[in-house]
Order: sequence, then C-alpha cells, then structure tokens
Amino acid sequence: MDCTCRPSLAMHDRLTRHATGRDKLRAHLAMLLFAVLIAGSFSFGGIAATRMPGFAINLVRYAIATGAMLGVGLLVLRSQVRFPAAPWRFVLLGALMAIYMSTMFKALEFTSPVATGAVFTLMPLISAGFAWLFMRQVTRPGVMLSLFIAAAGAIWVIFRGDIAAIVAFDVGAGEIIFFVGVVCHAAYAPLLRKLNRGESSFEFAFWGVAATLLWLAIPGVPTLNRVDLAGVPTVVWLAILYLAIVTTVITFLLIQYASLRLPAPKVLGYGYLTPSFIIVLEGVIGHGWVPASVAAGALVTACGLLVMALLPD
Repeated sequence: MDCTCRPSLAMHDRLTRHATGRDKLRAHLAMLLFAVLIAGSFSFGGIAATRMPGFAINLVRYAIATGAMLGVGLLVLRSQVRFPAAPWRFVLLGALMAIYMSTMFKALEFTSPVATGAVFTLMPLISAGFAWLFMRQVTRPGVMLSLFIAAAGAIWVIFRGDIAAIVAFDVGAGEIIFFVGVVCHAAYAPLLRKLNRGESSFEFAFWGVAATLLWLAIPGVPTLNRVDLAGVPTVVWLAILYLAIVTTVITFLLIQYASLRLPAPKVLGYGYLTPSFIIVLEGVIGHGWVPASVAAGALVTACGLLVMALLPD
C-alpha cells in the first residue's frame, strides 16, 4: 500500500460520528476491495519480478503512477498542486517508501508472494511502536490484542508452519529483506500525520509519490537502460500497469472514502486479510496452493481483523 494519507483528526472524528449504517457498510466493502487489490500487487509483482529487474519495474511503475495521480487530482478531485513548503519532508517520506518498494521486489526473487504478504501484516504492530516513539500515541488494549493475533498468524506463515523452524529462527533471506522495507513503511505511516502541515490529502499523497519516483530513479535509470524493452513480455507491462494504477491511484481513493466513515484502526485492520487473499489468488492463477498448516496461519491473521471489527467505533 503506497499512499495512506488520512484527513485531519478533527475532520475524521466528526465525519465518522455522522456516518450512517449504510455509509459504514459501503466503507467496509471498499476496504474489502482494497485488501483484494493489495493482495494482487504481491502476486502480480511476483510475476513481473521474474522477468524484469525490480529497480526497472519500480521506476516505470512510479512514473506512470505520478502522472496518473496528477491527472486524478486535477481532473477528478479538482485539487490544486502547489509546490510544498519544507520539501525535505517528502524527501524523507519518499526515501522510506522507495526502500519499501525496492525490498519488496528483491524479496520476491527469493521467496513467495504469500510469505511477503505475511511479513506485510507485521507492519501495523511495528507502526504502533513508531507512533508511540514519534508522537507518544498509545494504542488501545483491544487494538493491540488484534495486532498481536495478526502477528502470530503472520509469523506462522513466514516460518511455513514449521515449529522447528520457529524455534531455530530459520527465516529465509527474502523475508529478512522485506522486513527491512516493512519497518520503513511502518515508520512512514505515523510520519504522515506528524509531518503534515495542512496540505490536502491529495497534495500530500502526490508529493509523496513524486518524491518516491526521484529516489527510485537513482538505481532505476541505469537498470532500465540495460533492459531490452521490446523483449519484455506483455504480462510484465500488464503487471506494471496494475501496480501503477490499481495499487496506487484506486487504493488511494478507496482508503480516502473509508477513512471518512470508519475509525482509523478499522481501516488499518483490513491489511490483515492480505495473506489470505494472496493464497487464493496464487491458487487461482495456477501457482499452487499452500499447505493447510500455512493456510491456518493466514486465517489466524484474518482473525485479527475480526477482533478489530467487533471493537466499538
């Protein structure tokens, strides 16, 4: 998930209180779709990563995404795009996101989309720690319980349901690489609120994506120059378009819609469904089904969402 900019806290609380039951149902459905689309980014990213270098994929993906975000903002949202004050904020945020995206594609060279999706679900728990460190935000006990449930299921999937591997801490290289990126993404989330100086959600998201593109250009340009673009399979271009449009622009709109109608923890909780949806997608597209023991871990992770959903707003 690339952009998770939320409305101001006061606006969020006011709109959440006045949301009707039907509004909240639509918001839940929007976030369910969000979770499916994010899961697709791991599966389709895995397909692309085996046929084109990750640095090149990220550069092309973010170039398209930046243009698409600009078009949506100007033509659909009717937003202004002003050069931001204190641009160092976006340089920092862009660096964190660039590390996350780079490690994701590097990890997919070593491990499966299911395992990377499981590592991704550790992000909310780590993000809660950064929220306390940066802003002294304290997570409610019920929310923390759901985070630990999700983390337990994720760890089970990461270690492939092997108790001996857990005891020996036998974790793969891909999972370690992506964990570094997830830590960066976890720091990114609370910094969005801390560093916002009154910009609209779209403006903040756009400059974050643009800054990420600049960082990705450093390794991406020389890598892309060595790629025979004419020989890149069509499936790779389709995967890049999916990553650029669906998991950047469309997921941004979905999370903005839901954030105005649901409490932030419930919005965040839908990320717990990622491993379960990846397992289904990987099976459907013919990459094989995971063992039942691994699938059980993904279901435990999904239970984290159930705990979160049952909490009062």
